[in-house]
Amino acid sequence: MTDPDRNLIEQFERDVSTIRDMEQYVSVRDRWLARETGIITTRMKLLRDLPSEERPAFGRAMNELRKHAEERLEAVLEVLKKAAREAAISGSLVDVTRPGFPYPVGCEHPIRRLQQEIEDIFVSMGFRVFDCPEVEREYYNFTALNMPREHPARDAQDTFYFDEPELTLLRTHCSTVQVHAMETMKPPIRAVSTGKVYRRDPFDATHSPMFFQVDVLVVDEGITMGDLKGTLETFLKRIFHPDTRMRLRPGYFPFVEPGAEVDISCIFCFGQGCRICKQTGWIEILGAGMVHPKVLRMSGVDDSRYSGFAWGMGIDRVAILKYGVEDIRLFWENDLRFLRQF
Repeated sequence: MTDPDRNLIEQFERDVSTIRDMEQYVSVRDRWLARETGIITTRMKLLRDLPSEERPAFGRAMNELRKHAEERLEAVLEVLKKAAREAAISGSLVDVTRPGFPYPVGCEHPIRRLQQEIEDIFVSMGFRVFDCPEVEREYYNFTALNMPREHPARDAQDTFYFDEPELTLLRTHCSTVQVHAMETMKPPIRAVSTGKVYRRDPFDATHSPMFFQVDVLVVDEGITMGDLKGTLETFLKRIFHPDTRMRLRPGYFPFVEPGAEVDISCIFCFGQGCRICKQTGWIEILGAGMVHPKVLRMSGVDDSRYSGFAWGMGIDRVAILKYGVEDIRLFWENDLRFLRQF
């Protein structure tokens, strides 16, 4: 190879040695191997001006230079590709020896747990659990429970209505189970329903526009207040404490007659008197009574043959007492530090 050809190789090698990335690679490749403007292509055009005896040697030298340039650039390209792959892999590597980041895991909500506990108690006593709709017809929520349109008890419910003329609403209590159960089953009936109910109440330490209730219905021949009292005592002792005492006071609810307010002995001072029970030793817990004959008749049950009792209780209120929580809003703030305590 002639000295000028050696100079070309040395110049090519200097250019190759400057390649650090794909952009520089493309620049050097095009400078030397471009079809029209590359250095080697331009050099080859000199072939036609040479004497015939010099052309073979010049052609061989240029072909060797082109082959060398192509092989050298191909090797450089492989190095660049390998470096790119290694960079991509190193950027995505996971250090298996590095301590992991703990992800907080949720827990069963205390209200839901208490709801399930209540249902389990009644199932063990032979009751059937009803899943009644939360969006309810006015008939089931009020009319069939002895609360016609003009009844003053409707004002105390302060209801969320969907449409006029007040046909659909968010249920204000789970007492709708009474009508649904009596329409679905024939006596003897033992039905219980738990779930969310809605009223236009303020959201404060003891009230919420959405809360949970449990309602119970028993219909059979010869049911008396004694049966109501015995069922209540059994349930309250199981949900609170075996030593829990109970008392009944006269009360009014439109769907029962007679009605009763039910108190339990204070679970904090055991009836001795404290701040929670206002020194009385008793805490009001629920309302109950014998199913009103009108409710039986409207649901297709013969009130001359059958009688029954019903009662309803706020599950949230039970949770406040059972767990010693003074602010109901804590249950709905979704703070796992609080919820995991239960």
